[in-house]
Amino acid sequence: MILDSLEPQRKISAPEGVMVLLRELVHERTGTYFEEARLSALQEKLEPLARERGCQTFLDYYYHLKLDAEAGEEWQRVIEALSVQETYFWRETDQIDALVNLLVPDWFGRSNRPLRIWSAACATGEEPFSIAIALAEAGWLRKAPIEIVASDASVNGLEKARRGIFRERSMRCMPAALRDKYFQPVPQGWCIAPEMLAHVRFHRANIVVGSEIDTFARSPVIFCRNVFIYFSPVAITKTVQQFAERMPAGGHLFVGVSESLRHLTKDFELKEMGKAFVYEKTPPSPGTKRVGP
Repeated sequence: MILDSLEPQRKISAPEGVMVLLRELVHERTGTYFEEARLSALQEKLEPLARERGCQTFLDYYYHLKLDAEAGEEWQRVIEALSVQETYFWRETDQIDALVNLLVPDWFGRSNRPLRIWSAACATGEEPFSIAIALAEAGWLRKAPIEIVASDASVNGLEKARRGIFRERSMRCMPAALRDKYFQPVPQGWCIAPEMLAHVRFHRANIVVGSEIDTFARSPVIFCRNVFIYFSPVAITKTVQQFAERMPAGGHLFVGVSESLRHLTKDFELKEMGKAFVYEKTPPSPGTKRVGP
């Protein structure tokens, strides 16, 4: 028997303090924050990337990310390595019920203008497709001009969303009747119906970069759920402020049920709608600077 003679992969050395520098750089560019106890997790996720770059130390990798003018592709690799794609259909449905049964009727009761709904940080697409299915069930997609846009910083996640094929795990909370109505079984799991796929437009965007979300954040309805659990309070405040600068007064922001904007913003007021809690954009104070028209 021939034994595998391959040598173990070399470890990338991490000089004292360098992982803190990398943590802060990642935090600045992505919003994701690693507490001291999770610095080893950050090191583990980035080590394969540093090795592939031929870096001898994490300090070399830090300088590449921070100073190299051509590090854009590497930053995308970092985003993919840190991306959390755990999501599923029919998640926190009280909020979707509030959208379908309260906000949408109110919008079209006052206006015939199209309503745009933005699913920010949509991962592999289960959230925007859940919204589309709920709106279809209520008849809104047939009788009203509704646009659903979804974005994520992960290219890999968006590719999966555009394929529209989901594993059984993603369907664990989807009612069987809706699953059978809007999906077809395929060898890889379940494939969403083409008409639902056509109702959602996917885009790549990093929600902490104002220029990348400028158009999307002008939506009257924003879903940004279960994202801020990975952010620092500073990153949450910055992101929510960028939403507020663009979102029309009276717009609504949905965050995860375990997330709170308390003490982080004065631009949104928490409102109870049906069985859900939703943040409503408050009117701007006199003299407040607004982005764009």
